[in-house]
Amino acid sequence: MEPRIALIGIIVENKESAKKLNDILHDYGDYIVGRMGIPYPKRNISVISIVMDAPNDIVSALSGKLGMIPNVNIKTVYSKLSPSADK
Repeated sequence: MEPRIALIGIIVENKESAKKLNDILHDYGDYIVGRMGIPYPKRNISVISIVMDAPNDIVSALSGKLGMIPNVNIKTVYSKLSPSADK
């Protein structure tokens, strides 16, 4: 399966969920291109963006695992860029 670029947007509504989230992200580290986390103390949340370069099944597996963590909301967006466009 061809790799694609994907962006996973994550909102963490409870800091107690952060350890589980970080453990899962560590497991997929080979596919993660970049990660940016922004704490937002005014709303008592954190916002994290993950950029991946991975096959659809890997991105879906990570999204599914993250979505099952209590107090974590995620949304995944895929690039429309053809995998062969960089050749």
